Amino acid sequence: MICPRCGFHENMKNIKMLLWDVDGTLLNFLAAERVAIRTCFERFGLGECSDEMLAEYSEINRKYWKILERGEMTKHEILVGRFHEFFGKHGIDVNVAEEFNSEYQIRLGDTIVFHEEAFETVEVLRGRYIQCAVTNGTKIAQDRKLKASGLGDLFDYVFISEEVGFEKPAVEFFDAVASCTGVDMDETMIIGDSLTSDMQGGNNAGLITCWYNPEGADAPGNMRIDFNIGRLTEVMDILK
Repeated sequence: MICPRCGFHENMKNIKMLLWDVDGTLLNFLAAERVAIRTCFERFGLGECSDEMLAEYSEINRKYWKILERGEMTKHEILVGRFHEFFGKHGIDVNVAEEFNSEYQIRLGDTIVFHEEAFETVEVLRGRYIQCAVTNGTKIAQDRKLKASGLGDLFDYVFISEEVGFEKPAVEFFDAVASCTGVDMDETMIIGDSLTSDMQGGNNAGLITCWYNPEGADAPGNMRIDFNIGRLTEVMDILK
């Protein structure tokens, strides 16, 4: 709860651990997505992938990840399924979707674009709090991103859903985090851009929630969001 008189969350003094989402929070996923898709189009001889096609793919991709978060398809089914749908709409041979996705995971992990002051914020907080990466991204892409970005050296733990066995926002994902780190969830804050995986996951597991919302979107009324920030450096202000 946030104190109505001072705006201070009653559990903030007990915070021991920070859970950081990676794609869309610390790293600019859309920028990496554009580079990776176009690189793969060239590699597979599929012609030009226009800005309009990229925007369409992004919408399809978001739809499939929400299906995954609801537990309605497996990770492999959504990874390949999104390209089946995208290719089918543009007359591209859908049989290439499986191989294309495998190459895409590698290229996605090779493109690092930080959100403003992301690395510096995690670096400053190192040693003051236990810091973990919590991600639904694929292991092959996330391992490459964390190594290439240097973030892997800053985190105390990395939790990738493929290894955990559950996807955010499932409470079982966060139960695994608590079990591994030994830190209670009411002593933990999650920072992420996704309402459906990060904020909903925080609600499910009883975490303090910090929504990274640089576009200033309206917060939903059916979800507890303890902090709504536009810049990642605001996390340090919250923790003071």
